[in-house]
Amino acid sequence: MRLCDLQKKEVINICDGKCLGNVIDIDLDENTGCICALIIPGPCKIFGMFGHEFEYCIPWKCIVRIGSDIILVEIQENNVKNKL
Repeated sequence: MRLCDLQKKEVINICDGKCLGNVIDIDLDENTGCICALIIPGPCKIFGMFGHEFEYCIPWKCIVRIGSDIILVEIQENNVKNKL
C-alpha cells in the first residue's frame, strides 16, 4: 500500500464513532523504516483560513483495521493531539 492510498481513506475513531479526517503524513522510524504513526490534521481555525490549531498523531499500535475505504483506530483524542 502506498501513502497516496492511505491519504484517500477516512480515519474513524471506534471509541466514539467520530470521523477524524484523512491522513496527510506518516511518521517513520529512520532506523527500521517502519511506520510509527499516522498524522491527521485537526479541524481548521477561524473560517478555515488560518490553518489548524493541532494535529492528531495516531500511533501505529492504535490502528484496529485498515479497510478498503476507511481506517479504524481506537484512541483517546486528548492523548494524541499535538499542538502546532
